[in-house]
Amino acid sequence: MGFHTFDPAGADRLEDPSRFRFCSREELLTALSVHGDATVADLGSGTGFYTDEVAPHAARVYGVDVQPEMHDRYREKGVPENVTLVTADVSDLPFDDGELDAAFSTMTFHEYVSSEALDELTRTLAPGGRLVTVDWSANGSGEDGPPRDERFGLGDAVSRFADAGLSVVRAEERRETFLCVSVRR
Repeated sequence: MGFHTFDPAGADRLEDPSRFRFCSREELLTALSVHGDATVADLGSGTGFYTDEVAPHAARVYGVDVQPEMHDRYREKGVPENVTLVTADVSDLPFDDGELDAAFSTMTFHEYVSSEALDELTRTLAPGGRLVTVDWSANGSGEDGPPRDERFGLGDAVSRFADAGLSVVRAEERRETFLCVSVRR
C-alpha cells in the first residue's frame, strides 16, 4: 500500500461532480472547520476538484501533488488566486513547523500513507490544527476506487494517526469510504 499514484491520463474523471457522493463539499468544509484567514493544504490535490471548494473559505490553500502533470491539468482549468501549487511528496513537505491550520486528503491517503508522511503532517500542522481524511475503505465493495487490497481500514487509519501524535475526534465508516478527523495535540 502507498506505492502508486493516480494515472494522469484519467484526470478528467477527477472533475466528475458525482465524486461528491463520497464526500460532499459541505461535509468537507464542516470537518475542516476553517476560518477565513486559515492556511490549508490539500494532499494529493490532483486537478483541484476539492481544492476549489475549500479555496473561498481560506486565506491560502496549497494544492500538494507529487505529479507535476496533475498541476498542469489544474492550471488548464484555472487555479484560484489564493491557491499555490506545490509539487512534493507528503513525507517531505516544504512548509514550516506549524504553518498549516488544516490539511485534508480526499481519496489519496492510501497513496501516501507512511509513518514518515504522518510525522511530516503532524510537524506542519499548528497545535490544534485539523487533518481531515476521506479515503476508500478496506471494508468497501471495491466497485469504485482502487482494489480493496490497496485500501486501509478505519481502525488502521485511526491507529496510524494516534501514533503520529494526532488525536482522532471523529471516525466514521461509510458504504465505500471512511472519514477521519484528527487534531494535532
